[in-house]
Amino acid sequence: MRGWWISPLVLLAGCSNDRNTGPGETPDTPATLSSTTLDGAVALTWSDNSFVSDEANFQNYRVYSTAYDLDRDECGSTSELEGTTVAPEFIVGALTNGEPRCFSVSAVSVDGLESGRSPLRTDTPRADARNVALFAFQTQDDGSGFRFWDDIDGDGLADSNELGLVLAGGSAAIDFFVDRDQSGDLFLTPIRAGTGVEFYSEAPVEDLTSIDFAEDRAYRTTPIQASPGFGYVFEMDGGDGFSRYGAVRVTHVGETFLILDWAYQADPGNPELILTAR
Repeated sequence: MRGWWISPLVLLAGCSNDRNTGPGETPDTPATLSSTTLDGAVALTWSDNSFVSDEANFQNYRVYSTAYDLDRDECGSTSELEGTTVAPEFIVGALTNGEPRCFSVSAVSVDGLESGRSPLRTDTPRADARNVALFAFQTQDDGSGFRFWDDIDGDGLADSNELGLVLAGGSAAIDFFVDRDQSGDLFLTPIRAGTGVEFYSEAPVEDLTSIDFAEDRAYRTTPIQASPGFGYVFEMDGGDGFSRYGAVRVTHVGETFLILDWAYQADPGNPELILTAR
C-alpha cells in the first residue's frame, strides 16, 4: 500500500528496462474526480489510473482549485495549487463555508511532465456537527427545537454562533421541533414559515456524508417520523429570494429525546450538501 509521500529517488530506483516507459512520457490524465463536502474543507478522491497505468513513470498528483460562480456555472480562470500527494485522495482545508470552489487534479511524471487536468469538480464547504440531542417537546420544551441558521447580527454571514441552535420547541423562530405522538413515536415537525422536510431516501443512510443533494421537489410542512439511520433534507426560506438547505441524519430515537447529526449549506440557493460524484 502506498503511503502519503514517496521519495522520487525510490520511484526512480524501481525503474527497469522491461517497463513501457521512458524519459519524456506524460502520465495519463486522472479520469474522474469526486468530492465530499466538509466543515471548512473539501475531501477529494479520484481514479488512480495515472499511477496504475505506469507506476515507474509516476511521481505525484497535483491538486488545484479556483473560484466558482454558481449562478453562471463557471469556474475561475486562475487556479491555485493546493498541494501534492501520491495517493488518489486529498483534503483541501482552510476554506470558507458557503464559498463555492472548483477543483481539478493532474499527474506528474518522474521527469516533471504534467498531464492534463481531470474533469472539473465543484463543491462548497458547509457547517456541520455530530451528536446533537433534542428532547421531545412533551418531555421538555427547552431544548426540543432546532434552527440551522439564525442571522443574529444581520450581516448575512453564517457565523459559528449562529449555526445549529438548540432552542425551545414552542418558539416560532425554529426550523423544526421534536414532537411525540400518542403511540410514543417521535417526529420532526417544521415550524418556521418557508421550512419543509423530506426523507433523503427510502432506506437508512450510512453516514451524514451520504446525504448529497437537495432535490428540486415539494417539501412537506407536516411532521415526518424520526427513525434511526435515516437521512432528511430541509428546505428553508432564506428571506432574500433564495432557499437554504440543511441535512439531518438521526442516530438515536428514544422515548424522551433523539440524537442527530446535521449539516447546513450557507451559500444562497446552493443545494449541495455533502457528497456527489461525476
